[in-house]
Amino acid sequence: MWQPHALPGKRATRYDLAADAGRAVVRARAEASASMLRYPIHLEPAALGTLRFSWRVASLIAKADVRQRDTEDSPVRVVLAFDGDHELLPAKDQALFELAQAVMGERPPYATLMYVWDNQAPLESVVINPRSERIRKIVVESGPGHLQQWREHERDIAADYRRAFGEAPGTLIGVGLMTDADNTGTSALAWYGAVCLSGAQLGAAPN
Repeated sequence: MWQPHALPGKRATRYDLAADAGRAVVRARAEASASMLRYPIHLEPAALGTLRFSWRVASLIAKADVRQRDTEDSPVRVVLAFDGDHELLPAKDQALFELAQAVMGERPPYATLMYVWDNQAPLESVVINPRSERIRKIVVESGPGHLQQWREHERDIAADYRRAFGEAPGTLIGVGLMTDADNTGTSALAWYGAVCLSGAQLGAAPN
């Protein structure tokens, strides 16, 4: 089931169950905050299939840019976490992951793929996280053209992973929702619909 996940040193974004046009959704409200809802899963590479999700965004985050370290906020993200052989990672990433494990009490995923909405980055562009090359983002919405509209997305997980990382994916070990406005110190309001893997809906999110 979905569980809240705090990030060290960050104020938590608030996630609540809500209703929109007769369907249950998750409302996310960030106030200079960053945290996730996470859904643990174990899905082998051969079974990855498609990911379907929907979201609605009230407004863009002023000055946010997912390509820049100091302004790397997004009103909506769907996050996929993958397992893999950590010993194959460069020494720099291994050291970073060891530090993160010491701080957070758990080792970060081998690779993290995010689908994001940015202010101006080109659609379908792949953005490497400035803090870790093991986190990469695909821009699936850009600019204000579809604000206040429900947007539906269906993605081929394995194909997106290969395009982002240049390698075959490992086991999918988690799915997350994340609305953050901590780097810009501003606010964000968004809604998430159901998340489905190969047509199967993940369980309802908690209050």
